[in-house]
Amino acid sequence: MTIPFFQPNSDILKPYALMDLDDTLFQTKRKIDAWDLATAEAENLVCATVNKQNELLSFMTQRQAVFFNWLLASTELIAVTARDTTEIKRVLLPFDSWQVLTHGAVIIMPDGKKLNDWQQHIYKQLAPLQDRLNQLTGLINNYYENSNNDLVFTPHIDSFNDGCNAKVLNIYLAIKHAQKDHQALADLAQQLPTLIADFDKHFYVHVNANNLAILPHSIHKRHAVQFLLDKCLDKQRPSFGFGDSLADLPFLQLLDWYGMPNHGQLHSTLPAQRHSQL
Repeated sequence: MTIPFFQPNSDILKPYALMDLDDTLFQTKRKIDAWDLATAEAENLVCATVNKQNELLSFMTQRQAVFFNWLLASTELIAVTARDTTEIKRVLLPFDSWQVLTHGAVIIMPDGKKLNDWQQHIYKQLAPLQDRLNQLTGLINNYYENSNNDLVFTPHIDSFNDGCNAKVLNIYLAIKHAQKDHQALADLAQQLPTLIADFDKHFYVHVNANNLAILPHSIHKRHAVQFLLDKCLDKQRPSFGFGDSLADLPFLQLLDWYGMPNHGQLHSTLPAQRHSQL
């Protein structure tokens, strides 16, 4: 006897969809134009995020909007993003399940509260690195002040607890280039390991287009997703996901199925396939 491949009932288990957000489900108008995305006529665009001034910032094309609505109806949608607890509030899309934020430093439960066990774990990882992160912050600030002022530097912080007390800790450092000079960021990434002793022992650098992040090794989407899969999610339910950057690939490889949009860093690393005409 075999189990039927189709079970038509309203209680059928939905798969988990673990999704990167920026440049996977939505992107800025500048990137829409650069990637020449289909169904991106002005009347088809759906606003997905706003900036700090509450101005429209990122959009979904018609196809992306259809994809997102299908995800909402057919899966339990879990956001896995570099956005922190402040930045996620500027995303206008509804999320009512788990959320992996700040490159994996924070896990938000479906009730909107931080997952305490993960909070304590990250506290233990970050607390010993605070002096080094503060040192890095000072060095980068000096670099910024002595440069042509085209670098936009943002330390990312949040409140963590050790089981008794809460404390605001530095998590990671982000740098953008005001003129979107991607090569300048790539060059800076090469210089960073020379700033402090044992840099590579404690930190790694991720660069994707106009985003450079300096992260402790303990902060990674993969670590948080592994914790979710092991401790929080139903192991009987399948999982799949999408992401656009090389930093997404490690967490995607934990899932049953994964993919990428036909644009972005991960897609661009694939060699072009040439097929001879039959």
